[in-house]
Amino acid sequence: MTPIAVVHLDESCLGNGREGENHGGYGGLIEARTRSGTQRRDFYGCSPGTTNNRMALLGAATALQLLGAKGARLRALMVSDSEYLVKGMRMWVPGWVARGWKRSGGPIENLQLWQDLLAAAKKHDVQWTWVRGHAGHPKNEYADELAVGAAREQRTSAGAVESKFLEWLTAKQAKKKFPGYDPDAEYQVLERRLAAGEGFPLAG
Repeated sequence: MTPIAVVHLDESCLGNGREGENHGGYGGLIEARTRSGTQRRDFYGCSPGTTNNRMALLGAATALQLLGAKGARLRALMVSDSEYLVKGMRMWVPGWVARGWKRSGGPIENLQLWQDLLAAAKKHDVQWTWVRGHAGHPKNEYADELAVGAAREQRTSAGAVESKFLEWLTAKQAKKKFPGYDPDAEYQVLERRLAAGEGFPLAG
C-alpha cells in the first residue's frame, strides 16, 4: 500500500497588498502513520518581500519536496485555506498545461512558482482540499501560527522538524479551547478517505 500523508498548510504576508517589502511566511503540519502511531512534523519558511499567494504556492511545493526527500512516492492530502492554491491546482493548472502554460486573460501570475509546485506534485499522488481559515480548525490554526511566526521572525526550519502541535493543543485545551478534539481520530478519518479514493471538497 502506498504510504499516506496529510499536510495542513497556511501562509502569511504581513501587510499583504501594501506597497513595499512585506515580510511573508508559510508553515505546515505533516502527519503520517508509523508503527508507533501518528507521526507529526512541522516545517516553515519565509521571504522578505512577497504576497500571501506566493507563500501559499511556495509552502505547498516545500511540503511536497520534503515528502519526497527519500525518493518514496506517497498518497498525499494537502489541506489549505487558500482558494488560490486549491482552485489553482484542481481547476486552473490542467488548462494552463494543455495550452502550453498560457491563459486567455494574459500572463499567468507567479508562473514559475506554479510550475515548481506542479513538478513537486507529480512525484506523489496528490489531492487538494479547502478548509475555511480562522474558523476554529485546530490544525489550520496551528499552521497559521507557524506561518505568522516565520513571517515575523523571518525564519526557516531545517527541513521537517519535530512537531510541537500536541504541546500547543494541550495548552489551548487547558484554556477551554477545542474541547474534546482528538487529532489522531481526525487524521484517521482523512487517511481512510484518502486510501479509499474518496473525493474532497473544492474551495468554497
